[in-house]
Amino acid sequence: MSEPPHPDLLPRRAGEKEAQSKALSALHAFTHSPFTVNAVSTYPHPIIAREGWPFIAIAVAAAVAVTVFAGWGWSVVFWLIVVFMLQFFRDPPRAVPSDPQAVLSPADGRVVVVARAEDPYLKREALKFSVFMNVFNAHSNRSPVDGDVRQKWYHAGRFVNAALPKASLENERNALWIKTADGVDVTCVQVAGLIARRILCYAEAGDRLARGQRYGFIRFGSRLDVYLPPSAVPKASVGDKVYAAASVLAELA
Repeated sequence: MSEPPHPDLLPRRAGEKEAQSKALSALHAFTHSPFTVNAVSTYPHPIIAREGWPFIAIAVAAAVAVTVFAGWGWSVVFWLIVVFMLQFFRDPPRAVPSDPQAVLSPADGRVVVVARAEDPYLKREALKFSVFMNVFNAHSNRSPVDGDVRQKWYHAGRFVNAALPKASLENERNALWIKTADGVDVTCVQVAGLIARRILCYAEAGDRLARGQRYGFIRFGSRLDVYLPPSAVPKASVGDKVYAAASVLAELA
């Protein structure tokens, strides 16, 4: 028969178990944290988009260095750049409308196109919306509908002004074909712009997206195109200011 543990060892073993429990809890918290880079995830997200962390870190380091070695007078411009980076990479949570038939704006910006057009990806007649994002808009991209990603296309291209109609077909772009549970086809296209040179899309074919779910990011000005069935009822007009996941572009019939 084994001897009972010495009384002095009991607190130590209890402490070891407690430490192990805390370590496992910390690991779970990290792997489920919004700061952990996942392909496609939902909120909560950090208020500042993770895509901007390297740019902000470099800007802050440069501003601090100039302040230390040259003084505040010379560093004002560098601190203004830090402020610009913070506002550009902001990524605020949004309240998603409850109407399941609502097609949400995939981006912050201004509506520049509401028109009948051919969907160049699904080769069909469609109702097209284009949302132009300037450098002062938040640039996180959200899914306009609930559905499954059926296909993803990437096209290298030019970098003309994203506000121009030809940008939809000539610029670098990334498109997603999303099919809703009701069988409705929605095409959502990230389009690079004159300044934007980096399209980030975390969704892949086979993923399921929820309305308002964050799936991508475009750095420094761009546009989002959305192609809907012709039967969709427009709820936004050219010139309207819209917000990703919060503003309704149309309703599915």
